[in-house]
Amino acid sequence: MLLILFAQFCFRCWHILFMVLSFIILILGFAALVWSADRFVFGAAALARNFGVPTLIVGLTIVAMGSSAPEMMVAAQAALADKTDTAVGNAIGSNIANILLVLGITALLRPLSVGSGILKREMPLLVVVSLGAWFIVSDNHFSRTEGFVLFAAFIAFLATLLILTKRSGGQGDDPLVSEACDEVPNDVPTSKAILWLVVGMVLLPISSSYLIDAAVDIAKYFGMSDLLIGLTIIAIGTSLPELAACIAGVLKNEDDLAMGNIIGSNIFNILAVLSIAGILNPANIDANIAHRDIYIMLGATFILIAMSLSLKGTRRINRIEGGLLLAAFIGYMYYII
Repeated sequence: MLLILFAQFCFRCWHILFMVLSFIILILGFAALVWSADRFVFGAAALARNFGVPTLIVGLTIVAMGSSAPEMMVAAQAALADKTDTAVGNAIGSNIANILLVLGITALLRPLSVGSGILKREMPLLVVVSLGAWFIVSDNHFSRTEGFVLFAAFIAFLATLLILTKRSGGQGDDPLVSEACDEVPNDVPTSKAILWLVVGMVLLPISSSYLIDAAVDIAKYFGMSDLLIGLTIIAIGTSLPELAACIAGVLKNEDDLAMGNIIGSNIFNILAVLSIAGILNPANIDANIAHRDIYIMLGATFILIAMSLSLKGTRRINRIEGGLLLAAFIGYMYYII
């Protein structure tokens, strides 16, 4: 009897230790993923600039796509591991977290002013691509054709943004363009650029692979579905860089850059990140995506627009509205968990 009790005790201790190690690997995986994505973008952008590629093109391709590199790598690894629900949940969950969590916390720190350029260009486009995502998941199946359509729309989006910016004679007041171009590094030796490019290329798939494996282990331990792990732990983790960027933006009184970062990230998540799941592993998806989560994402998007279009004419998201966004995110997490 004592031997059986001792064996059960050892078994429980092993499970607890296994979960602790999984959480440690998950946290380290997130950290390595974000850092390697940053180094990859830095090296690729610097190398392209050294070879004479114009700053505008580098900013709107390498840097713009690189900002969603963590989500893209996680989506790719999850899809290749036959976890399409995790990949789709990551994209949709990140969009929900960006609006409700990231903007909520940011607005609590300081009210956010919303520039007219964002209202006229970025927000309508965000609504269109969000409705496109709703249409794709509405039949509970994500096909390879739909994945290619989304990715083609992403390429068309970057090309259109590039053409419009060139016609306007430069970066103009578009926060998405300004942020991307400002992040293009200057005066970086080619050898250093190549080094960071290689480091990023090696660590990105390794870190994302460990992250997905740890997330799957945690999900199994707590009885969580593939979708739920994508909507919660992975979505929040991949939204942390946006949170840091938004807080840094408002502290510098660059509200348009903070808002542009969120809206641009959400557009990329749908067009670039979501498309990867369909292209690499077309499959039936969890019905909760079509019946619950996609509507939460659409609701958060329309709430953001409503808060930005103040009837008083002062386009800003105040602290009360920020608190409501954060409370909505906490309520959503509580409901799905």
